[in-house]
Amino acid sequence: MYLYISTFAVLEIMFVTSTVPNLLANLVSSRKKISFINCFIQLYVFNSLGVTECYLLALMVFDRHLAINHPLHYPAIMNNQFCIKLAILPWMLGFFMVLSPAIMTAHLQFCGPREINHFFCDFAPLQSMACSIPFYVLVITSSVAFIDIVVPFILILGFYIHIIITIMKIQNKESKKKTFSTCSSHLIVASLFYGTATIVYVKPKGSQYDKFLALMYTTITPLINPFIYTFRNRDVKGVFRRYMKHLLKQ
Repeated sequence: MYLYISTFAVLEIMFVTSTVPNLLANLVSSRKKISFINCFIQLYVFNSLGVTECYLLALMVFDRHLAINHPLHYPAIMNNQFCIKLAILPWMLGFFMVLSPAIMTAHLQFCGPREINHFFCDFAPLQSMACSIPFYVLVITSSVAFIDIVVPFILILGFYIHIIITIMKIQNKESKKKTFSTCSSHLIVASLFYGTATIVYVKPKGSQYDKFLALMYTTITPLINPFIYTFRNRDVKGVFRRYMKHLLKQ
């Protein structure tokens, strides 16, 4: 669990770094420009990290599902080598799945005013600037978005249904509460991320709310995720209580 949380923390730092520094630079500078190459590098890196996060969230709930439903087999199955291989898998899928739609979007002909109606380079704002978009580009972009967002979401939903069924069978209330607490942080984080990302990427056309929703999952959600994981963790809460007691004694 801690290996995947650490991987998730590194991923979140990279995810925010791909957009926020350029956003802050545009806010303080009068020249709000980005080169063609840098724009598509940002497009590819940002979406690859976003897809990686989708698969990593599904992997994290799989880990909890295995620990709760097969606790005796868990140490044998989730050994160090297997855990590291699973942790690498979302990164490979993320950077591979986004490659085709990113290359196709970069090869479109842009003939209109070159002003992106967004605070970072993304598929919908860039494709809306093209003179014409071939049908196959739209199909591939929508299909990749559907696979990378909906499929992990369905996996997460299925795992949680099975986890909840298992928790409901536990007779001891304290054990039931303790078991559910190991999943509650992940459930909150996944709900915040998928709730906004699904609306932006799965629907066929953009809307006026896309920038607000994008701000939610690119900045606000990564900002509050450390607090969600930190203050839902028993060990961290224990350290925090001891630290506060120490301060009060002084």
